[in-house]
Amino acid sequence: MKKIEKSSQGYFVFLIPGLILFLIVIAFPFIANLGISLTKWNGVKPPQFVGFANYHKVFTDAVFWAAFRNNLLMIIAVTIIPTILGLILAVFLFDYVSTRFNMKVASFFRAGYYLPQILPVAIAGVVWGWILNPGYGALNWILTRVGLGAFTHNWLGEAETALPSVMGIMIWFQIGYPLVIFMSALQRVDPQILEAASLDGARWRHRMQIVISVIIPEISVVVLTTTIAALKIFAQIYVLTRGGPGHATIVPSYFAYQNFFEKARVGYGSAISTVMTIIILALTVVFIKLQLKMQEDE
Repeated sequence: MKKIEKSSQGYFVFLIPGLILFLIVIAFPFIANLGISLTKWNGVKPPQFVGFANYHKVFTDAVFWAAFRNNLLMIIAVTIIPTILGLILAVFLFDYVSTRFNMKVASFFRAGYYLPQILPVAIAGVVWGWILNPGYGALNWILTRVGLGAFTHNWLGEAETALPSVMGIMIWFQIGYPLVIFMSALQRVDPQILEAASLDGARWRHRMQIVISVIIPEISVVVLTTTIAALKIFAQIYVLTRGGPGHATIVPSYFAYQNFFEKARVGYGSAISTVMTIIILALTVVFIKLQLKMQEDE
């Protein structure tokens, strides 16, 4: 027994590099950011301690709440819709395409849906900027050609259509991630169960319910990771709209960036980042506890 304890203690040495990396990349920057958030600082002159004044400003700032509302809407486009569509497509490819044709055909479509995930955000943003351009964009050109010219818009330049347009792009960008995860998870589903359900007259939606009950852990992981991604979204907003027009597409991460670098209000930008970090950490804890509770109930 003592030999086992000694050997298990030796594994701690292998955790040291990861722990050091965690302290350098995450812990120390977060503590530094927390300290800066308590100051008024333009990044050049010595910072002035202002206590929780920046946090009071965050919670009374109409622009921050507009950005946070946009962030919640982004969860629909990054988490809810891609997860639902990804699950439906995964079951369709696994249960129908792979059986009617073969797994290579299903893998081909899976790779096609996943392609946006490996494209650089800047390139994808430029391409979508061309597609949605009001003057020479492909979307307006197609609408005009098919007699729907009345529906043409400056998609990213009008407040009414900018956020829905970005959300549509995010659905396209994100759908491949849950699809790949779910298709891998479906390997755990016993084909005999689905076959027995089919013989008993179960319809497709009933087979979906069986599949969902088996891959609940993977669904939880996808929902958690994509929700965090939605709350941290920055690159797509930066490339496509820069938060405009006005504040129509601004999100907290981009709002923090504006205060950090464009307005030289480093302390206030740090406070925004800290608030969003706390929200993400709290959300992660809630998700993990719910997942553990579901596993215990099973």
